[in-house]
Amino acid sequence: MTHKKRRIPAAVLALFLVLGILAGCAGRTPDPNVPLPSQTETESPETLPDISSEEAQKAQSTFEDLCKQLFTDQVTQSYLTLHYTLKDPAAYGITDYDISFGDFSREAMEQAHKEQENLYQQVNSIDPALLLDNQKLTYRILMKSLEYEQEAQGLELYYEPLVPSSGIQSQLPVLLTEYAFYDKEDVEHYLTLLSDIDRYFEQILAFEKERSAAGLFMTDTCADEIISQAQPYLLSAEHNLMGTEFNAKIDAMEGLNAEEKKAFKEQNQQVVTEHFIPAYKALLEGLEALKGTGTNAEGICQFPDGKLYYQYLVDSSIGPTYQTMDDLQKAIEDQIDDSLSAMSQIMKQNPEINDELDQFHFSESDPEKILSLLKGAVSEDFPEVNGYEYVTKYVPKELEQSLNPAFFLVPPIDDYKNCTIYINGGSSAGTDTLFTTLAHEGIPGHLYQNVYFLSHCDDPVRKVLSFLGYSEGWAVYSEYYAYTLDTSVSPEVSQIMAYNASAMLGLHALIDLNVNYYGWTQDQVADYLKQFFSIDQEQVAEAIYQAVRSNPSNYVAYYGGYCEIMKMKTEAENTLKEQFQPLRFHQFLLDMGPMPFAVMDRYFKAWLLTYSLGGE
Repeated sequence: MTHKKRRIPAAVLALFLVLGILAGCAGRTPDPNVPLPSQTETESPETLPDISSEEAQKAQSTFEDLCKQLFTDQVTQSYLTLHYTLKDPAAYGITDYDISFGDFSREAMEQAHKEQENLYQQVNSIDPALLLDNQKLTYRILMKSLEYEQEAQGLELYYEPLVPSSGIQSQLPVLLTEYAFYDKEDVEHYLTLLSDIDRYFEQILAFEKERSAAGLFMTDTCADEIISQAQPYLLSAEHNLMGTEFNAKIDAMEGLNAEEKKAFKEQNQQVVTEHFIPAYKALLEGLEALKGTGTNAEGICQFPDGKLYYQYLVDSSIGPTYQTMDDLQKAIEDQIDDSLSAMSQIMKQNPEINDELDQFHFSESDPEKILSLLKGAVSEDFPEVNGYEYVTKYVPKELEQSLNPAFFLVPPIDDYKNCTIYINGGSSAGTDTLFTTLAHEGIPGHLYQNVYFLSHCDDPVRKVLSFLGYSEGWAVYSEYYAYTLDTSVSPEVSQIMAYNASAMLGLHALIDLNVNYYGWTQDQVADYLKQFFSIDQEQVAEAIYQAVRSNPSNYVAYYGGYCEIMKMKTEAENTLKEQFQPLRFHQFLLDMGPMPFAVMDRYFKAWLLTYSLGGE
């Protein structure tokens, strides 16, 4: 380890659940035909194929057809996915679909891998040199994504659908209560969908039984936490949020008369009573019965193929430019050290600053005022985004104990200017972090980034490809950037708070990697915290250890994405020096849109070369 011994707060950083984040594209990406420095000596314009030739047009048409089919397949996997992705499916030629939660089974996953392999072969058979510029980028993203998915073949049972606070059992009630009723038919479809939940949960429980038989079941601690968090869903329909939230939405809905509203409420009460509550009851009873069958209370790497699966999780979420896990580990360590060194330097130069840190608070605590402040403050360093609306909502009381501090709910891609941010009023994070939380979830984080790329996107398939490393890396970067946007706080204090937040998240990511890939035990985590960070509290070590082992790679996806962005920013600053402008760097990242960083890397090099030569 490279860390020097420094004392930092022993806080356990809370991460934010982001529901339904979908990847997309932007329209002003660097030209894929701009030669990279390594290409200029071996290629010339004369060697490039004629993209208007008959052969090229055939390749372009074939690729476009593949992308259209992939888009349709992705959004029709379940009706819930379709409804959240498209407000008007018919406008995309989608009129034939089942109203169900889809198929959740090992067999379905294996079939999906076969289809992905077939798609890989089809895409690979196309010469990318024959494609149009925008198609080339999508081609590279698809190929890299499909390569990552090949890593998971045969490891289907390693997937864990049920995770405390962020698993299907926690996300589904939020998605159902926030399900948009655009018209009467949407209400009818919703009730049909909700009636399918018991079948869907039966499949999930059957999958968990297969995991149990394979020795891959969760620990009793995780099972108990899931069971405890889901208790509100067992309340009777009259008191269940699936009833109360539905009734409120129906009351507010225009175009329905009193009799229709009454009928829908009665139908929903029946569905909640006969399907939703029994589904959760059966699932929780099934988990209770499976307790004691878990064989591993340590990191996922302790399972036979756990290390391979962890590698897949990291690759598919980040698409890292780092060649090995050792390289990623070093990048995380270096980013932590940079943050701690910067903190130490500022405190050394400002010995009186401890008093300011003790008094630290943001100027605003009201969500609407915070977002308004952020919207104005980012105008100098971030490209303009206009014409969108947002609302902030508080998580229902029944869900406070089962959800993370906040999350952004991405709107349909054909109605993307209406956004929702949820705040968990019962979170232990409290109001002190609300400013940066809303920067992460809102502006310039998830909300801002999603509206930007959707407003510039003309490639539907990229909107349904998800890359957690990019999405969360950008949101984490935005969160730390926001510390500097409140002018009521001194620059020195703002920087210290941002560096401290970075070090804390980096610490969690490093422990995530060391526990789940390198096999650290809880005792090793405790020893590490004590030796390098002067944290000598067993409950802190246990809390971090349980958090990372119950959700492998989650912290690494967040911080790994952030490290990738900071690596590019540092290279740009060192290369461009006084030429560097945050606005242009941020616009590059937003124009590229969500993708594996391994794909973005070649475009970054081209952008940096063009920028350094004085180009736009």
